[in-house]
Amino acid sequence: MPAASCSAKIHILPGDVVSRIAAGEVVERPAAVVKELLENSLDAGALHITIEVKDGGLALIRVSDDGEGINRTDLPLAFERHATSKLRSDRDLASVTTMGFRGEALPSIASVSHVLVTTATRQDTVGSQFTLVAGAGSAIVDAPPVPGTRIDVSNLFFNQPARKKFLKSTTTEFSHISHAVQLAGLAWPSVHFRLTHNGQEVLNYPAVTADRDRILQVFRQGFLDRTIEVRGRTGGLSIRGVMVDPIHARSSKLPQELFVNRRPVRNATVFHAVMEGYGSFLPKGSRPTFVLFLDIEPDQLDVNVHPTKKEVRFAETEALHQLVRQSVRHALGGFEQKVLSGLTPSGLSQTVQGFSPTAERRTSSFLDSQRAASISAPGQDSRTSGSDMVSLSGIAEGSQLAFAHETATAYRLAEKPDIMPFGQILRTYLVAQVGGELQVIDQHTAHERVLFQRLWRGWQSRDIPSQPLLIPEPIELSAAQSMLLLKYRDDLEKLGLLIEPFGASAIAIRGVPVGLGKVDAAVLVQDLLDDVTEWDSASSLELRVQPILASLACHGAVRAGRALALPEIQQLIHDWVQEGLIMTCPHGRRTAFRLSTNELAKLFGRVGWT
Repeated sequence: MPAASCSAKIHILPGDVVSRIAAGEVVERPAAVVKELLENSLDAGALHITIEVKDGGLALIRVSDDGEGINRTDLPLAFERHATSKLRSDRDLASVTTMGFRGEALPSIASVSHVLVTTATRQDTVGSQFTLVAGAGSAIVDAPPVPGTRIDVSNLFFNQPARKKFLKSTTTEFSHISHAVQLAGLAWPSVHFRLTHNGQEVLNYPAVTADRDRILQVFRQGFLDRTIEVRGRTGGLSIRGVMVDPIHARSSKLPQELFVNRRPVRNATVFHAVMEGYGSFLPKGSRPTFVLFLDIEPDQLDVNVHPTKKEVRFAETEALHQLVRQSVRHALGGFEQKVLSGLTPSGLSQTVQGFSPTAERRTSSFLDSQRAASISAPGQDSRTSGSDMVSLSGIAEGSQLAFAHETATAYRLAEKPDIMPFGQILRTYLVAQVGGELQVIDQHTAHERVLFQRLWRGWQSRDIPSQPLLIPEPIELSAAQSMLLLKYRDDLEKLGLLIEPFGASAIAIRGVPVGLGKVDAAVLVQDLLDDVTEWDSASSLELRVQPILASLACHGAVRAGRALALPEIQQLIHDWVQEGLIMTCPHGRRTAFRLSTNELAKLFGRVGWT
């Protein structure tokens, strides 16, 4: 049969079908309508925006602003597909500075709802009103000349019953709308946002001058009290915001808000950098919560990678990752300084950033009750001056950081803080008064953290001294296990662990890092096998080293069930305080439960007593 006689299978879709398909990408639920309309208002320079919602957004979404308004001649064009005032050519896509730019939001919204637009510019003596049903517009009529724009979206998805059927409850849909308004409020603190639902005011964020003030409005004082400030910059990239301190980290992922050039986005690189920044300070099972603002040169950012602009792509991913990671670590260092300095008004000296080349520390092995030489500190002083902002501007191309810092700050004391040990509970938990606090400390995890910090500093300075075992301890392994450990023999030796082949498939441990005391070699080797098995998949040198040092510290730390004398208790707590009262061991387990004087007074009802 000739090809010409076959009926055509390919045809061009009607315009209304195209619009509805586009609407399915942009307008997934009522909150998406609110987001798009808010972005238009912000691009119009509005300083006051009111959002009125009925029945979770299905009955009505009304967004009113005091922006520049829309000219009468431009009003019909605003609802044409790919019509925008924010781009002129494809060159503008390389440097987008507005929230919207695709020209799809208004026509997509109009194609699945009834839309009424009332607008006027500041020069108009008569306003304009334009009505659309399913994307089809009527004649423009006169309206009061109130500067700004009001858009009413009603009967959402009236012509898409399938989409409407898959929406959630009114409460759920409105919660998404509330979140969209919260994100806009966080990104634009200088704009007044007000949200009502069924006539009741739900959110009201008056304009403020600082990000922190807007965070306070959105998340309240309780959230801010649990956070620490993050600041950093390098070249054309900067970061600011707040993140939860390790003590108050929980399993909840809310909030985890990231803004890039005021645009709320999701980005795996930034989240990974935050997680690496916390490192071993994040308790096991806990997640970081944060509100972070990234500012970057527009030509270093691609925002045209997602229909709803929820994702972005960075030109310099590695520089971004380093900045976020180091800024988080710097913030954690500052937080530990504050915790440390809060112990006692006069017992602590000024904390310093970095380590002095001549700094010395005492260490004790509780398993053997003997002193050991401390691991020397790095030879380079990393102190900064004036600002608490970490800067990576000195990182040149190709100069990867071979040895990343677990924390940005070290701690030295002029004298011991006021530590009053009371004893042990169940030969596992230490009870003491530390400064003005009552603390119950897990002796194993606290000592594990002390040993880990010392090992970590030794690794950073590439100097972890080993202490030879009097009698090397052989461990029987399979041939594959033995080959795996011997493959990394030189790397393990740099971490203070000396191993050698012993017979056909066994290995012998002939040295461990100084200060670890006696360890169970067989159990340690099994943990080491688990750690080195992951080395090939580790994304950085640091991620290789940290589990090994954590395992060494764990096996070298005093065990639960070991009775300690008061001098040993005092020394262990002093060493833990000396390291900054870090509230987790390197595996993320809690080290202490702390009660301040004020918390004790509340427990016993003494608040308000004279």
